[in-house]
Amino acid sequence: MYRQSGVFSGLFLATVISGASYLVAPAASGAGSCGSSAAAKVDWSGCVKKNLMMSGNDFQGANLSEADFSMTDLRNNNLTGANLQKTRIIRAWFTGSTADKADFSRAEGYRAGLQNVSAKGASFESAELQRANFGGADLTGANFEKAELGRTSFDKTNLTDVDFTLANLSRADLSKAIFTTAPRFDRAFMFLTRIEGLDLSGAVDLAQSQVDLSCGNAETKLPKGLRAPAMWPCPDD
Repeated sequence: MYRQSGVFSGLFLATVISGASYLVAPAASGAGSCGSSAAAKVDWSGCVKKNLMMSGNDFQGANLSEADFSMTDLRNNNLTGANLQKTRIIRAWFTGSTADKADFSRAEGYRAGLQNVSAKGASFESAELQRANFGGADLTGANFEKAELGRTSFDKTNLTDVDFTLANLSRADLSKAIFTTAPRFDRAFMFLTRIEGLDLSGAVDLAQSQVDLSCGNAETKLPKGLRAPAMWPCPDD
C-alpha cells in the first residue's frame, strides 16, 4: 500500500497481487442498505434504482429518501407512509399504487405516471412534478404547497381538500377533477390553468387575479364576489 506524508490516501486503496493493482472505491456516503430486497421499512435512502421492474412490492414505512427511481416501474406497490423525500422519480410510473400518508416532499418527478394512485393525506410539498399524470388518483387531503405542477393532468382526480397554496399550476388541467370540498388555492400561480366546468364556489382564498389568468367557461362556478373574465373560454392549447 502507498503512503503520502504518512497518511493513507482517502480516495482509493491499492492492493497489489501478483504484480497487478486493483482499485477499490469507497462506499457511497449516506447510502442505505442498497443490496437489501424490497420489503416494508427497508432503508434504500440514497440508493440508485433506475430503469428497473419493481411492481407489486410492499414498501410500507420504507425509507426511500434521495433514492433515484428514474424510469422505474413501481406499479401496484404499497408505499403507505413511505419516506420519498427528495427522490428522483423522473418518468417513473406508480399506476395503481397505494401511497397514503407518504412523503414526496421535494421529489423530482417530471412526467411521472401517478394514474389511479391512492395518495390520501400524502405530502408533495415543494415537489417538481411538471407534466406528471394524476389521472384517476385519489389525492384527498394531499399537500401540494409550493409544488411545481406546470402542465400536470388531474383528469378525474379526487382533489377533495387538497392544498395548492403557493403552487405553480401553470397550464395544469383540473377541468375534469372531482371533489366534495374545493381545493385551497391561496396564492397559487394559475396562468392558463384549466378549470372549465368546475364548481369552485366553495374554494378558499381564490382571488380575482388568479381567475383572470385561468381558463374557465360558462359552466365554471366561482366564489361569491368573483367574476368570469372576458377572455373566457380560452382557446384550445
